[in-house]
Amino acid sequence: MEVKKIPREKWLVFQVICVALLTSNLSCGQSSVSKTEVQKKCSGMVVTAHPEATKIGTEILNRGGNAVDAAVAIQFALAVSAPFAGNIGGGGFFVFRDSAGETATLDFREKAPETSTKNMYLNEKGDVISEKSTAGRLASGVPGSVDGMFTAHEKFGKLSWKELVEPSVSLAKNGFPVTKQQADELNAEQKNFRTHNPDYKACPLLKTSPWKEGDTLQQIDLSNTLSRIRDQGRDGFYGGETSKLIAEEMRNGGGLITENDLENYHSIWREPLVGNYKNYKIISVGPPSSGGILLVQMLQMVSKFPLKKWGIESEKTIHVMVEAMRRAFADRSEHLGDPDFWKVPVKQLLDTNYLSERMKNFNADLATPSSEIQAGKFSGKQESEETTHFSVVDANGNAVSVTTTLNSWYGSKVMVRGAGFLLNNEMDDFSTKPGAPNLYGLIGAEANAIAGGKRMVSSMTPTIIEKDNKLYLIIGTPGGSTIPNSVFQVFLYLEEFNITLQDAITKLRFHHQWLPDKILIEPGAFSSELKSKLEKMGHVVENRGAIGRVDAIRIREDGRIEGGADSRGDDCVGCAE
Repeated sequence: MEVKKIPREKWLVFQVICVALLTSNLSCGQSSVSKTEVQKKCSGMVVTAHPEATKIGTEILNRGGNAVDAAVAIQFALAVSAPFAGNIGGGGFFVFRDSAGETATLDFREKAPETSTKNMYLNEKGDVISEKSTAGRLASGVPGSVDGMFTAHEKFGKLSWKELVEPSVSLAKNGFPVTKQQADELNAEQKNFRTHNPDYKACPLLKTSPWKEGDTLQQIDLSNTLSRIRDQGRDGFYGGETSKLIAEEMRNGGGLITENDLENYHSIWREPLVGNYKNYKIISVGPPSSGGILLVQMLQMVSKFPLKKWGIESEKTIHVMVEAMRRAFADRSEHLGDPDFWKVPVKQLLDTNYLSERMKNFNADLATPSSEIQAGKFSGKQESEETTHFSVVDANGNAVSVTTTLNSWYGSKVMVRGAGFLLNNEMDDFSTKPGAPNLYGLIGAEANAIAGGKRMVSSMTPTIIEKDNKLYLIIGTPGGSTIPNSVFQVFLYLEEFNITLQDAITKLRFHHQWLPDKILIEPGAFSSELKSKLEKMGHVVENRGAIGRVDAIRIREDGRIEGGADSRGDDCVGCAE
């Protein structure tokens, strides 16, 4: 499939207007703006987790690059500017839709090193040693981000590879001013960085004095690694100097990744996960990500209920959404795994009759205890909060939705000495022991057991949505197990309650994942009256921190492009000229 070019005037009908609705605490490399519409004529848009990445992605579009070119440049820019989750040491998923409606998805999820074993995180009693799968070198899977970007560019890119990587080489070499939020985050992790990086000088994230807003983060080793990737392509990471540095880091710290693991890593083109909600077509990723399946399941399960009539703040609306979440996550625990190792019953899980049956025991007045909800049964054998997401659309209507991750905040906390980047701690996304919760409390089964060369289950949900067969929405978010639920909520708020994209993104969110059996909410998400009504139904409601950072782009019927950047982070909208 090629990226097809359509006449510019067709895409720019109505003199396309970019609408970037930004909240007052969001800085995009310029003075903050209030929550009002900022209108500009634009030919394309990017929304990313950091102003520097947004700037670079927008510049690529202005040079004539397509959406895939911008996505590649953004991924490397985030590896420099957002080290908490942006990465070349992790992996993710890529969703593409060209201007003619053809779609593709790329799985560049990390893989377990070949010498990994099912019980590698258990002690002699068979109990999970959680710290081994969540931090340090043994927690790392084989990274997929560089191969993913190289593979996507080979198939769909327009500009040269060097042109796309060079901006990040310069950004790492020259440095950039950290935001206030970044300074706070880096300060909070200093102890962990010191624990896992004894060579103090080799970790530029470490500082003898506290980080302050405006301090320059300069990463010379990372700049050198990116230079090798720029000049040698995929081989600049999976072979040569960088490969040797990764393997040496593993040998010195008890990790398993070898040069052979790196050489043998390859991302995979997979069939897009496609579903429907009323007159919308949902295009997302399938296994080994659970996100697309959960999103479509939940949308189908609530589709017959009068949410619009009940209202956005109604306990009835929240109740039915939570019950859909509960049932979808129960299925996730039993059936989701790497399709190259496990027969995942995708068709059965998305069957409309099955989903109707799942809601048969739904009680409009009472919560269904999770102890009474189990995964569906079929014949035959059957994530971080610190992920990052970006959405892109170009002048010709080609769209890209990409979510990548290190798993938890700053991944394994291990920086590869001499290479300047952090490794992931994705091995914790496997079921270290059937029935044992992972970092996010998610329960897994045999389908997601550890095996050498296997990809771990993810919650990432990069998604592109069509309305009446036309490009409509590009959306995704970080947030570990909360990811599918965040996308689910923003889309429903947008479509059922007719609010703006930015309002849908800014609205406080809630989360339920079957186990533990409770509704977790952002502080203030529910009024005291709403909370009381839900508790009388039998729900347990608890406060937690921020849920997700949704970045999305909507193409309106009149041709306007509407961007939404989440104020929970340093996320930023950029309009191409």
